[in-house]
Amino acid sequence: MAIPLRIQLLFLLLILLLISLFISAATAVDGGSSAPSISPSSTPFQAITHTYPPALFATILSTLGYQELSTAAVTANLSATAPLTIFAASDASLLTCASCSVPVLLQELSIPGLYPFHFLQTLTFGTKIETLAPNRCLTLTGDGKNNSKLFVNGVQITSPDIFSNGLVVIHGLQGFVSHLSPLSCNVERMTSLSFPSPSLSSATTAPQSLFVMRLMLKDAIVRLRATGYTVVSLALRVKYADLSELKSMTIFALDDVSIFSGNGNAYLSNFRYHVVPNKRLTAAELVSLQLATPLPTMDAGNSLVVTTAGGGGLLSPMKINYVKITTIDLLHNSRIAIHGVSSPFPHMNQHQPFDLESSSAEIRRPMCDHFDWNSGTCVAEARVPPGMQSTVDFEDHHGL
Repeated sequence: MAIPLRIQLLFLLLILLLISLFISAATAVDGGSSAPSISPSSTPFQAITHTYPPALFATILSTLGYQELSTAAVTANLSATAPLTIFAASDASLLTCASCSVPVLLQELSIPGLYPFHFLQTLTFGTKIETLAPNRCLTLTGDGKNNSKLFVNGVQITSPDIFSNGLVVIHGLQGFVSHLSPLSCNVERMTSLSFPSPSLSSATTAPQSLFVMRLMLKDAIVRLRATGYTVVSLALRVKYADLSELKSMTIFALDDVSIFSGNGNAYLSNFRYHVVPNKRLTAAELVSLQLATPLPTMDAGNSLVVTTAGGGGLLSPMKINYVKITTIDLLHNSRIAIHGVSSPFPHMNQHQPFDLESSSAEIRRPMCDHFDWNSGTCVAEARVPPGMQSTVDFEDHHGL
């Protein structure tokens, strides 16, 4: 009696897990004289990455029945320390393009980030998504009826979500396939999700961490655009070159409704003040921050400060610079964490060391009882903590 495919996949993943544990144990024995390891819980700002060897992608594709793509997986070099989505063309579909290079075709059918079928259904008709192949984009279209049927470059997704483990998503394709055009990213620029690419010489020498950060930025830009944070998505595209140099980051985002209702200038002109560089604060790490914890930002010399610690529930939500955090873990991947805020952060100028003991009661009180976003004035009926003064800087030199 044939063993079901799902059981085969579970058995395969169990074997891979046992192998990885055996290798980890052997490494620990060989490195017994080295410095003691640090547990993940003691390094809250360290980004967790996962590396998949090409052989593992080949095994997964082979188990799913995609023998031609499985053979090409090693040559295509799909190893990644990042989430990845693969649109897998069947062996019969690959026969329709006898002159195609299957390894190159596999790169053209792979995109950075996780795109489950339900998320693809929310994207705009004709959306273009850049692939692992340089300067090549896939075009997504639907049938117009709740997008129950989706097509990638005209090829229907016939087997959605046939594999998904939180780091890799695979959709099955059936139909005629061919190589992407060099102009695939240049048509309909307004709906294209392509990004500036480094020169060939710099790309070959760029470190792996830089490549991964670029993939994660592209992932965040696409997902923000589809979830009501279009302006923040655009800001990430504008600052793409600067942000890609970071090792990780935490971004505090304002949704489109709040931006277009009058808070846009204050947020966009101080966008750097809403980015914490080289620290990826997930939900658990964010709410665990203590009162008065400073957070450095990309706005040199200006830091954020926790004014209400997390864990207070709906009656006492977490606040940074007296601004409420409305959505924790709005979006996150292996290098980026994004949280929603109710309004832009006002600047906090510290003139002397912050006295937590004398200010623990006062710091929970609202700074701005009445804030005029047009004039940039803040009226505080309650006394601000000693040694700290609130200002809102509307000058544009810190902006995008």
